[in-house]
Amino acid sequence: MTRPASPPRRSRQSRRTTFRTALLAYSFMAPFLALLLLYHTWPIIFGTYLAFTNYNIISPPQFVGLDNFRELIRDQQFWSGVVNSLKYILVVPVIQLLSIGVAMLVNQPLKGIGFFRTAFYVPVVTSFAVVGLIWTWMYQQSGPVNFVLMHLGLMNRDSSLLNNPGSALYAVMFVTLWKGVGYYMVLYLAGLQSIGRELEEAAVIDGATRWQVFVNITLPGLRPTILVCSLLSTISAVKVFEEIFVMTQGGPVGSTYTALFFTYAKAFQDFRYGYAAAAGIVVAVISLIFGIVNFRLTRGGRVDA
Repeated sequence: MTRPASPPRRSRQSRRTTFRTALLAYSFMAPFLALLLLYHTWPIIFGTYLAFTNYNIISPPQFVGLDNFRELIRDQQFWSGVVNSLKYILVVPVIQLLSIGVAMLVNQPLKGIGFFRTAFYVPVVTSFAVVGLIWTWMYQQSGPVNFVLMHLGLMNRDSSLLNNPGSALYAVMFVTLWKGVGYYMVLYLAGLQSIGRELEEAAVIDGATRWQVFVNITLPGLRPTILVCSLLSTISAVKVFEEIFVMTQGGPVGSTYTALFFTYAKAFQDFRYGYAAAAGIVVAVISLIFGIVNFRLTRGGRVDA
């Protein structure tokens, strides 16, 4: 009976080298992975558990099954917040169109164009606490925006955009638009610079107009970027919170009360953490649904790469 041949020494050494390389790589990744598990994965798991409990941080969680979700179905304030969150999606196509336009503008090889790129990006790196306070002052009755609107006959002297239930949400949406254009501009600028100029130059030589070049060359080249930016913008719109928290606190008369602000209020004002966790899960599901719809619409209904 013959003995099986032992594997070559070089093969064993190769496997050992691969194992050591992988071990070294995971060792460098270990601190990040530990923080990811602690501050991202564990809160998701624990929050999902809390959604099925009654928990007020003082007494231990009590399992209540689907009672929190049943209460959410009957909670008019929550569904009013969901409607306001869905209204916020109106900012998505506007911010994408403006970002593409600004990116094309700052993509021109002009002298000092770096200054304009920086100027458009400054609002992105500015804290929203600062941005919110500035725009809250500008929207006040004595602020410059209200001053212009009054002289145009579009606003009464005793009112302002943030104090009017019919305009407060749209005023906050404009601040989101103003702050977010620079962020998506950078992404679209990177997409534009990845498109070969020789294609555009060849189309112009063949007699194509600027609009034909944009539709047939620029937009197809930007399609992956449009997909990413639309997904990010849609999910951010559904989960809007900072703007509402800093500028309106859900007022006036609940006109800017969004779904995520409802979650915050139930958790940190009413101390109903289980109920807030259930609301958070519903908001996450809504964000996922809109993300999938946006993905399929942007990809033209295709699922292939």
